[in-house]
Amino acid sequence: MGLYEQIKEVATAKGYSINRLEKELGFPRSSISKYNKNIPSMEKIQKIADFLHVSIADITGEEKEGGEKYYLNEETAEMAQKLFENNDLRVLFDAAKDATPEDLKTTYDMLMALKKKERDNNEF
Repeated sequence: MGLYEQIKEVATAKGYSINRLEKELGFPRSSISKYNKNIPSMEKIQKIADFLHVSIADITGEEKEGGEKYYLNEETAEMAQKLFENNDLRVLFDAAKDATPEDLKTTYDMLMALKKKERDNNEF
């Protein structure tokens, strides 16, 4: 079941249609119906969960007890784990949070150039 269907199921059980839920939360019309393809921010998921008085796990369909999962997909979980385990990545991530798209592009280009230089030096 996709995120949209999960939200719809929980909302219906609480007496809300998706249209009414979007209106009550101030979300654009039909925005929730796109959540199977465009995963929303955790803030939006939390807002929905809070409004419906349920947990995020109820909204995402993820289990909390036992096999605790907090992320909507495996790629996100893997990235979060890498950030958790590597302080240098956390520092980079923290610095990048407030960067402009242009700054991020410049930084990415510089990192790729450094990696290429390192590979070229290791070939000799």
